[in-house]
Amino acid sequence: MTKDHPTVLVVEDEPAQREVLSYNLHAEGYNVETAGDGDDALLMVEEVAPDVIVLDWMLPGTSGIEICRRLKTRSSTKGIPIIMLSARSEEVDRVRGLETGADDYVVKPYSVMELLARVRNQLRRVRPAAAGQTLEYQDILLDSETHRVTRQDKLLKLGPTEFRLLTAFMEKPGRVWSREQLLDRVWGRDIYVDSRTVDVHIGRLRKALCEHGGEDPLRTVRGAGYALG
Repeated sequence: MTKDHPTVLVVEDEPAQREVLSYNLHAEGYNVETAGDGDDALLMVEEVAPDVIVLDWMLPGTSGIEICRRLKTRSSTKGIPIIMLSARSEEVDRVRGLETGADDYVVKPYSVMELLARVRNQLRRVRPAAAGQTLEYQDILLDSETHRVTRQDKLLKLGPTEFRLLTAFMEKPGRVWSREQLLDRVWGRDIYVDSRTVDVHIGRLRKALCEHGGEDPLRTVRGAGYALG
C-alpha cells in the first residue's frame, strides 16, 4: 500500500491483541505499523508519521500515558489523533487520559468493530479525503471517491501523482510541506524517488490547475517547500 492509504500505528505489548488489531486494520485498507513498547513507539512515530495512533496505556518501559503527553507537547506530532486503550474503566482514569491529550478513550475489553469506527472517526478529521469526503478550496473542488477535480466548474486533467499531491495540499491548506514530507505522503517511504521529482510534479500540477485560467494557488516557500494558499 502507498500513503494513499492512511497509516495507523498500533502500540500494544500483548502479541495476540496486536495481531488482532493489525489484521482488522489491514482488512479495512490501512497501512499498519506496530510497536510493542513505549520506546519503540516513539521511534516509529518519527519514522512513519502515522495518521492515527492506537495506544495502550499499560506498556513496558515508557507508559502509554507518558507517550501521549510527549507527543501532544511536540509541535510536529500534536496533531496526530491518539486513541487510548486501557483496562482502567474508572471515570478518573478516563478523564486523566483525555486531559493528557488523548483524542479518544476505549476501555478493554472492547469491540473491534467499535474501535475501527473510532479510527474512521479520527481520520475524518485529519485525512478527510481518505474517508471519502469532498474537499473544497476557493474555486477548486476535489472529489476523492470519483477522483474528479474541477475549478470554476470546469474539469481538470490531473495524473494520479498530481491528484495525490493536490489532495495533500487541500487537506491542510496553508501548511508548508517540505519535499521530503511530500515524498513520504505521495510516493511512500518504501519507494526511492529523487526529491527533484517533486518539483517536476508540482510544475505539472500548477499547469493543470491554471488550465482554464485563474491564479496559481500554490506557493513556493524558499528553503522550506510548498503550500496551498
